Amino acid sequence: MKPIARGSNLTKREGSAVEPIRLQLYMARAGVASRRESERLIETGVVTVNGSTVTQLGTKVLPGDDVRVEGRRISLESRKVYVALNKPRRYLCSARDPEGRPLAGSLLEPHFDERLFSVGRLDFLSSGLIFYTNDGEFARLVGHPSHRVEKEYRVDTQQPVPEDVLRRYQAGMRIDGEWYRLERYRYRTPRSVDLVLTEGRNREIRKVFAHWRIGLRRLHRVRIGIVSLRDIPSGQYRPLSQREIDWFRTNKAGGGAKPRESSGRREKS
Repeated sequence: MKPIARGSNLTKREGSAVEPIRLQLYMARAGVASRRESERLIETGVVTVNGSTVTQLGTKVLPGDDVRVEGRRISLESRKVYVALNKPRRYLCSARDPEGRPLAGSLLEPHFDERLFSVGRLDFLSSGLIFYTNDGEFARLVGHPSHRVEKEYRVDTQQPVPEDVLRRYQAGMRIDGEWYRLERYRYRTPRSVDLVLTEGRNREIRKVFAHWRIGLRRLHRVRIGIVSLRDIPSGQYRPLSQREIDWFRTNKAGGGAKPRESSGRREKS
C-alpha cells in the first residue's frame, strides 16, 4: 500500500471542469455512512484514495477517483433511498460487528441494491423506529442536534417513575459530566411513560434512568419528527413518502410535530 496521504489537494487535476468535494461528503453521498461517521472512518485509516491511505478530513476527491473503504471501492449513487425500519431488540445499528451480532441493516439488504446506513442509532437492546438512507445530507438534517428534530420514546419500567425525576430531567441535569434534558413527557401508567427528546445523546435515557436506579423493561422509539412507527411490524420497513422527506428538508430547526400523547406533564384523568 502507498504511504499515508495527508494533503488536501490529493486529486487536483489540470483543466478539470468538475469541482472536487470533501472526502467525507463523497462517502456520505456514496451511501457509506453519515458525514460524521465517515469522518471517523477516515481518521481510523481505513479509507484510500487512488491507492493512498487518507487520514486528513480536508482531503478532496473527484467523481472519477478510486475511493475505497476497507478495500471495497465506492462510487456515487444516483438513486436516493429513504426507509423507516422498525428495529427489533437485539439487532445492532452498525455496518459491522466483530462479535457477530445481527445487524439491523441486514433486514433491508435483500430489498435494496444501494448501500444504506442508519441515521443515528438505537442501542442493541432498544427497539423501534430508525431511518436508513444513502443520502448523507438527509442524515445530517435528521440527526444533527442543532436541527432539534423530535424523537419520541415509549419507556416501560420495573417500578413506578416518580414525577419529580421527570421534572428534574425536563429542567436539565448533569450526569457523569454529560448534560441531559427532556423536552416533554406523558404518563401512560405509573410504569410507562412517553418521552420526547430533541438532542438525544448516546444511551441517554438508559443513563438517566440508571442514575435514579429505575430499571427498564422496554425502550421503544415510536416517532421521529412527523414520521410515526404506526403500521410497521417489528423487523419490517416502509419507504418514507416524499412529503415526509420534504418535511425534514424544510423544517431544519422546527423540531417536529407536537403529538397529542406528549403533553409535557402528567395528564389529568
